[in-house]
Amino acid sequence: MKKIIALTLAVSAIGASSAFAIQPIKGSITYTNPNEVRLTKAPAGSLFTHEFRSDGNHYKELYRVEPNGTVTIVDRQRLDSFDMNDMN
Repeated sequence: MKKIIALTLAVSAIGASSAFAIQPIKGSITYTNPNEVRLTKAPAGSLFTHEFRSDGNHYKELYRVEPNGTVTIVDRQRLDSFDMNDMN
């Protein structure tokens, strides 16, 4: 019985990582075709950011380069919409 419970928990944990993945929004690098974005010169595991506006909000996303060159969204922050350029 303990083996069945342990196996069930392990399978649930594996599936949970994809279930809680951050989904792209309009403006994300991977919004239209996530599998088409491939970086050939960036080492696997490297991180980079991307800032954009979507639906009137300013976002900053953190991406990780996967071993096959595709990119995955690791984090997304909605930034404060106050901008000094709006003052002029």
